[in-house]
Amino acid sequence: MQILLVASAFNSLTQRVHAELRDRGHHVAVELALPDRSLAEAVRRHAPQLVVAPMLRTAIPEEVWSAHTCLIVHPGPLGDRGPSSLDWAIHEGAEHWGVTVLQAAAEMDAGDVWASVPCRVPPVAKSDLYRGEVADAALTAVLLAVERFAGGTHVPAAQDEAGLAGVPVRVRPYLDQSVRRIDWAADSTETVVRKLRAADSQPGVLDLLPGGEWYLHGGHPEGTLRGRPGELLATRAGAICRATADGAVWIPELRPRRLPGRPPTFKLPAVRALGDRLPPLPEHAPPVLPDARERTWTDIRYREDGGAGFLTFSFPGGAMSTEQCRRLLHAYREACARPTSVLVLGGERDFFSNGIHLGVIEAAADPAAESWANINAIDDLVEAVLTTTDRLVVAAVAGNAAAGGAMLALAADEVWCRSGSVLNPHYRLMGLYGSEYWTCTLPRRVGPALAERLMREALPVSAASALRLGLADRVIDCGPGDFARETGALAARLAALPATASRIAAKKAELDRREATTPLAGFRERELARMRRTFDDPDAPYHALRRAFVHKRRPPCTPPHLTAPPVA
Repeated sequence: MQILLVASAFNSLTQRVHAELRDRGHHVAVELALPDRSLAEAVRRHAPQLVVAPMLRTAIPEEVWSAHTCLIVHPGPLGDRGPSSLDWAIHEGAEHWGVTVLQAAAEMDAGDVWASVPCRVPPVAKSDLYRGEVADAALTAVLLAVERFAGGTHVPAAQDEAGLAGVPVRVRPYLDQSVRRIDWAADSTETVVRKLRAADSQPGVLDLLPGGEWYLHGGHPEGTLRGRPGELLATRAGAICRATADGAVWIPELRPRRLPGRPPTFKLPAVRALGDRLPPLPEHAPPVLPDARERTWTDIRYREDGGAGFLTFSFPGGAMSTEQCRRLLHAYREACARPTSVLVLGGERDFFSNGIHLGVIEAAADPAAESWANINAIDDLVEAVLTTTDRLVVAAVAGNAAAGGAMLALAADEVWCRSGSVLNPHYRLMGLYGSEYWTCTLPRRVGPALAERLMREALPVSAASALRLGLADRVIDCGPGDFARETGALAARLAALPATASRIAAKKAELDRREATTPLAGFRERELARMRRTFDDPDAPYHALRRAFVHKRRPPCTPPHLTAPPVA
């Protein structure tokens, strides 16, 4: 079937719907709903059999929904209406939520219902929930709605003013900063964390800090530190710790409030954002291999189960700055000193990695120099994984991975993906040739022809397709909250297998053989030579594309690779 996806951005959910529909044989194109671009004209040009809007902030014009069946994905259960659905769910402490697929109509969220799927609301940030439980429910609902539409006999359930099937309508307003505001003197740690999670990753919670007004992004409870409510207590891994009425929270990122007439601002690690405005604070660095039971936050942890070690990391947005790459490499080396035969690398849920940190690069005094430092730091990490010969390394891809982050995963001996993860193994949309030894690992995994096609097409790949193409070795069909347990059991089993010892013994011989013919250093040198030319050229597209990405500038038109994708 010819399906057109209409979206405000080609975000994580739109990418997943795109990849999964293509997996099922549909011909899928994308049009972005952009200012000064006629959506009606774009739809006429595509002449789709069905229009699906996975993430749309604006209304579909009547001339479109009156001529085509348009299915809108609303991240809320039956009866829920309004623009801040997930924000309210987390803000109010809901334990269960849902996703509803409705037909576009004159009134927002009031059209006929094609599918509705429930989901849990675990205690995680909104962005994590959106890419996890909500995305799983949305994908199930979209596939069901598409199947029902294709069948030609299904009649969607009509909503009326009272709702549907006894479920009352609840229209809620935009959740603004007056409701999100934190009262540091009165709000408990639990309340503060809930408010921060409900605003992550956008719009953040507006607050006062040294230097003026800042949006706070991300929030994690601290179990030990205490102070006067509102007081800044410590720093750790670029985050700041702030006292609440009964404890403290860690805040990883900040964004300054945009001033009138000034360009949009963007998120940075909190310590980096505050800079010299940050008062002297102790750096409460956790041990390199902290106890996983410690009641505190850190972005890198290590634990063991029998012969398996688990090095988990979770960086906001999946971006990895120079400093984060170096800390993760240090932790990786410490983990490799442990007496294990299997090392699992990856987060327990959400992003695996999206590669270098474009925000930190953009904020640097010399973006070219910081780009160079960042790419070398992540290359050092990938090299360490590629040259580990005394154990098996497993990349546990719980969520999405892109660019250098996808190549970090491919450096492992095995890649295990959660069924809901999406890979973007390409660089060209950021104007980069790429590094992270991709010219070695990607062709080795999928062959030179497919490697070239993946780079050229620059389209998302579902976990199922990754398995089929050879990008992944195992797909674990489970919810986001179960991935850590499932990978833990599989890794412990792998460590106990008699064949694992022989596989480890063969690794060094294989690396020695390859080094004798095609040394890893050569791949890195050739990749970095091209990257260096790009970084040092102020007119290279990379610099403009990076600025546009960081400042969230809308593209002037839908990128051509989305409007006419290859046949599924």
